[in-house]
Amino acid sequence: MKRVLALLAAGTIVSGVCAYSATGQTAVSKPVPRVTLTRLDCGANKTPRDIAAFSDTHALDGQKKALVASCYLIRHGDEYMLWDTGYAASNRTDPKSAIALPRTIVEQLKQLGLDAADIEYVGVSHYHGDHTGQARDFPSASLLIGQGDWSALTAKDRAANVDPAPLAHWITGGGKYEAVRADKDVFGDGSVTILDTPGHTPGHKSLLVRLRGMGNVLLTGDLAHFASNYAGNAVPAFNTNRADTLASLDRFKRMAANLKATVVIQHEPADVAKLPVFPKAAE
Repeated sequence: MKRVLALLAAGTIVSGVCAYSATGQTAVSKPVPRVTLTRLDCGANKTPRDIAAFSDTHALDGQKKALVASCYLIRHGDEYMLWDTGYAASNRTDPKSAIALPRTIVEQLKQLGLDAADIEYVGVSHYHGDHTGQARDFPSASLLIGQGDWSALTAKDRAANVDPAPLAHWITGGGKYEAVRADKDVFGDGSVTILDTPGHTPGHKSLLVRLRGMGNVLLTGDLAHFASNYAGNAVPAFNTNRADTLASLDRFKRMAANLKATVVIQHEPADVAKLPVFPKAAE
C-alpha cells in the first residue's frame, strides 16, 4: 500500500511540471526544475548615440537615443547559463571609454553568491563586441553560438568588422563550444530555447525562457535594437541580410503572439525594465 501511495505521489509531481516545446505544446512528461531569469547590467552609452544607421531607409537620420547593453543569467535548477556578455570589462576602469560599466558580470555574480566557474553555458546572440565583451571571463563554460557567426569568426578571409578576440579562448581550442545551426533546446525540457533569427549577422540567435510565474519571455538579441524599430520592422544598414532580418522578425512576432510572451528588446531601456531590478529575478 505504501508503495502504491508513493508511486501515485510521484506521478502527481511529474504531471504537474511537464516539459514544453518552443511552440508551447506539451512535449514529454519530464520534471522541469526551478527556472529564473535575472537581468544584468552590461554597459550603456554615456551619452545618446547617433542612430541613423539603424534604418536602411533613412527613417532615423539626425536622431539620437540612449541605448543599454543588457545580458541575462538563467538559473535552471542547479545549472547556470549566461545569455550575452555585454561590453568588455576594461570599460569598467577606462575613464576615456564612451561606455559606462559600473559593475562587471563577475562582480554581479558575486553578489548572488556565484563564481565564474559556476556558469555552465555562455550563449551569445551574435559576435558583436557589445554582446561578447566579457565572455573571456568564463573560460570553463561551454560556448553556444550560431553556426553562421562561428563560420564568420573562423573564416580565413574574415571580414574586417568581425572581431574574434572576445571568443579567442574557444576559437583556439581552449574551451568547449557548439555552433548551433537551428533552434536549440538548451536543457532538454523546453524551458530555455535558443531561436534561429538570422539577418543581423549570419547566425544571429534570440532566446525563449519559459517561467512558471511570469510566463514566457523572449529576448531579442539584436533582432531589433529599440521599440520603434521593432514595431516598424526597420532593418539596420549594417545587417548582413535584409530578407533574413524581415523573416526573423516575422517569426519572432508570431511566436510572441502565440505564446503571449513578454518581449524584451535588449538595447531598449524601457524593455529591460520589464524584468525585476537586480539582484531580484523573474520566475
